[in-house]
Amino acid sequence: MFSVTVRDHIMIAHSFRGDVFGPAQRLHGATFVVDATFRRPDLDADGIVVDIGLATDQLKAVLGELNYRNLDDEPAFAGTNTTTEVLARTIADRLADRVYAGDLGAGAHGLTGITVTLHESHVAWASYERSLSGTSGTGEGSA
Repeated sequence: MFSVTVRDHIMIAHSFRGDVFGPAQRLHGATFVVDATFRRPDLDADGIVVDIGLATDQLKAVLGELNYRNLDDEPAFAGTNTTTEVLARTIADRLADRVYAGDLGAGAHGLTGITVTLHESHVAWASYERSLSGTSGTGEGSA
């Protein structure tokens, strides 16, 4: 399996519901380093997994929808604790939607999976891995 990873970051504000979150139930900020890894079993005709420039641009665009926002105020997250895990899935699904739309180029239709990892700090991170079904279909959602 071949893979290419691109990286960016986001800064958000949010709060959580539930005693398990302790002081994080109050509004607080978070900065995440975000890695998006694109996978495929074989390289495309140009010998690449995905166009790194397009992958970088699309990750930046997806993160731009979240960056500098209070996620508690975002309708897409109403009633949802925007944990690191939830955000990883959201970003992966939004990237998948862009793969299906052709925004990562025609060669990206050979991708079989995406993993998104959000690094909360140098000692803690969470990931979400999803498969891609090729050129047909749509993403699994875009919370």
